[in-house]
Formats: sequence, C-alpha cells, structure tokens
Amino acid sequence: MATILDIAGYNLDYATPTGFTRALDAVTLSIGGGEVLGLVGESGSGKTSLAWAIMRYLPQSAREAGGIRLRDKDLIAASPAEIGAIRGRRIGMVFQDPSTSLNPTLPLGEQLAEVLERHRGLSRKQAWAEGEAMLARVGLKLPAQMMRRYPHEASGGEKQRVVIATAFACQPECIIFDEPTTALDVITACQILDLFAELQAETGVASLYISHDLALVSRVATRVAVIHRGRIVEQGAVAQVFAAPSDAYTQKLLAAVPRPDHRLVETTPDPAAKPLVEVEKLSVHYGRKPFLAKLLGREGTRFTGNREVSLAVQPGEILGIVGESGSGKSTLAKALTGLNPFEGGLRFDGRPIAGIGDMDRAYRRDVQIIFQHPDSSLNPRQRIREILSRPLALYGKPGQGRGAEAIGDLLEQVRLPRSYAERYPHQLSGGEKQRVAIARAFASQPRLVICDEITSALDVSVQASVIELLVDLQRRHGTAYLFITHDLNLVRQIAHRIAVMYRGDLVELVDVAALPAGASHAYTRSLLDAVPAPASPSA
Repeated sequence: MATILDIAGYNLDYATPTGFTRALDAVTLSIGGGEVLGLVGESGSGKTSLAWAIMRYLPQSAREAGGIRLRDKDLIAASPAEIGAIRGRRIGMVFQDPSTSLNPTLPLGEQLAEVLERHRGLSRKQAWAEGEAMLARVGLKLPAQMMRRYPHEASGGEKQRVVIATAFACQPECIIFDEPTTALDVITACQILDLFAELQAETGVASLYISHDLALVSRVATRVAVIHRGRIVEQGAVAQVFAAPSDAYTQKLLAAVPRPDHRLVETTPDPAAKPLVEVEKLSVHYGRKPFLAKLLGREGTRFTGNREVSLAVQPGEILGIVGESGSGKSTLAKALTGLNPFEGGLRFDGRPIAGIGDMDRAYRRDVQIIFQHPDSSLNPRQRIREILSRPLALYGKPGQGRGAEAIGDLLEQVRLPRSYAERYPHQLSGGEKQRVAIARAFASQPRLVICDEITSALDVSVQASVIELLVDLQRRHGTAYLFITHDLNLVRQIAHRIAVMYRGDLVELVDVAALPAGASHAYTRSLLDAVPAPASPSA
C-alpha cells in the first residue's frame, strides 16, 4: 500500500502574548491509499489543528517543525500558489457544519461547478453536467433542482451530501473529514457513513476521519490514532486499540462511551402517582392561518410541527424523546416552555394550561429548558454572576439566597469553582458553559427540566461528566426531565421511557427496559438499526 499522506515528527506552536504555546507535539502518522485513519480525542486535543496544518490554513504567526508530505510533495515548503492548486484537487476536506462551509449567497450548483472548472479545467456546461451527476451519485433526489437551490433551502443532510460531492468531485488523493456527522441526526448520519464507505471503496482515496465519537470511528476506520494534548498516545488497528487499549487516556475515553447496558439511573417513578405533565392532542402549526393570509392578500401556507401529540410525565421521571431532524422534538419543547403557540390540551400538576397566557411566573419557575448550544443561550456580554442572578431574582423562592453566596452555591452544585462567577462565557470551555446553563435552569428549583440536545456538541468524556451531573441533580432534587437527543445509546442509559417522534407525530412510547425487542414501530426499529455499536474494551 503506497503512502499518500506522511506526517513525521511534526510540531506546531501558536503565538500568544507571552510567547508560544504547543498545540501539536512530535506527531507522526501515515495514511495509505484506500485506508481510513480515525483520529480521536477530546476537544482541544489538537485534532482540528492537525487538519489545518495539512490543509495549510495556519496563521502566519504559527511556528512549525517536522514534515508533512503528500506523496512526494513537501506541503510545509510549498508556495501559496502551489497550495492553492493542491487544495480541492489533491486534498479535499469535509467540515463539521455544512452550513458554515457553504456560501449562503450562491446556489449549491454554482459552488460545486466552480471547483470542477478550476481544478479539472471543465467548461461551464461540462462542470454543470458533472455536478448534477455527482449529486445523483451521493444520493440526492432531483439533482437538477438541487443544483439551483441555495443552502438555506436544503436540509442538513442534503447540504452535507453536497459538501461530500464537492470533496470527491476532483478525485483527490486524500480527504480530511472533520466531525462530518456531528450536526446530523442518527439516521442521516448513518446514511452519510454508508455513502462515505461506498465512495471510499470506489475511489481508493486516503482518508483522515476526525471524530470524538469512538463508536462511529470503530465503524468507518481501519486504523485509529488517539491524540491527547497534542501528542499521539496510541495508534494501531481499530480492533486492537479498542479491544485492549494500552494507554490510560484511551482507556478513559472508552470508559466514557455510552452503553445501553450500563444504566445510570436506578430509581423508578411511581406509575400510580398523579402525572406532573399531561399533554393531550397537542399540535403546533407554523405559517399564516388561511383567513389571515386572505386578509393580507398573501399565500397561506401552513406547516405542522406537532400533530396531536399525547403523553404524560411522572414526577421524577426521565422521558427521552428521540427522532431525526425535523421530527418535532424541539417544537414540542418550545411549546411546553411558551416559545411556540400551541393547540390542544396541557396540564401541569393537574392545572390546565390553555396557552402561553396561562404560563404565569409559577409555571415558568417550575418548567425550565436547557438549549443545545450554550454559546447562543448565554449572554456573551454578561459575567457568569449576572447570568445566574437573573433567575434568582425572577423566580427565587422565599428564604432562598440571591447574592454572591447563592451564586457560588449554584456553581458548586454543577461542580464549577465559585471564582467562575467573575468570568465571561468565552473564558469557559464548551462543557463548562453547558454547566452554567444547567445551573441557570436549576436556580429556580424547577420540577421539570427540558434538555434539548444538550450533549450533542460535547466530546465523549465531557458528555459523560455532564450526564453524571444531570443524574446527580435528578437524584437530589427529584426533578423530572424531558431529555431530547438523537443518541439512542446515551438515552437508554438514563431514561425510564422513550418517546419516538416522526414527522411531527408521536409514533411510539416504550419502556427502555423493553428495548430493543419492545420496539413495534418500523421507524423505531430503523433508529435502533442506525445506531453504531458502542466501542468498548473487552472485559
């Protein structure tokens, strides 16, 4: 097997106000033709820095040593003009979020055709025809129409297929995949991985697959390298490394992988207790109502986000809600928190809630939500103490402190130092910011907390610590959770029951203990089939 990408003793330092900080330390890797090398590690371990180094996207202040070669080409010594010719033609890259890697002002076809014209020398007409053929090859229906759509008119999975088509369009020698399925639901991610495997087998391209999902890497990679604080601490065949890891850091990562058979919640809610939340035939619609559209002289298109959803949550219960993107999970969460108007019945602790107008201060104190991205839910201009003081002032109960002592107690409750009260969100890691969001939700001592994909952007070890924290808080306070996720392995660790959403409908409600045999709906079975088997060391 010929070596396509060779990295030998590579060091990378970033400039700081006080000198340099080491990002990559003596990294040595090689990838052969047709091989998939998985690169795993926590956030900040250096995975993406290595990808930037290979693609030559480093800042001018960066300091390098060692070698990076693409076959016989020294990439570090290459001129900007030579790198411009290599990017896209000999090395391709698929980024984590297709929404940020596609130009929102250009149709998808324009962006694909541009690559073909530049790197393969095709005419405009030839590039457009080849682009349509590539979109059809990656499984997109109606490729001619897709070529004329803008990015906002395509789903996340469709956009990622366009990015993959663009990466493979010039038949490169090496492709870097940087967390390409993190932003996708489980079924779409499974389809993308199947597509990747097909294209990999067809083209024989050398692939570097970067991920923090060890189960996923065990499915797609032939070899794996584990990176920790910029150093490769272990590498070898996937089966060997995952079955018998020799490095303590690799063992720690594998121990943090969610496994359905490793239950984290021991208590069972009382089925005879009065439900805390009762939802009966709840529907959410988007768009103008027909009579209003007619009055305004505009088209009255309406979309259904939830269609007559009925379920109940017991006090202290953890109800998992799963389903692919667009299934209505977050729509239901927003309806229960007053962020979406709804139709149908809702009762909280026996009290009817006819609409947003009935969600008074007592209801908003008892029902809290934690969002997926703390970067967008925490005010970047406020210190942590200001962020946490707001719910204490609004919803604090009699006798509950509201000053610096209470804020420090909240931080300690989510296992953060009291000194973090003086920091801004940008001074915290992703996991730390999510802990602040959890502290804010628990400041009002709620009875129901809705967790909307709160671990999807976190690496496996940070995710494990956040889940452990949530379980501990639930054990101490008896809080009920609606836990929205697309990670079935994770939700089966902590939930008592799982509600399955599909295209706005609740298609199944099943006890976790009954899975997978108890899954009766075809869509539930397809979700279970799409989940990668968890990677774990042998006993």
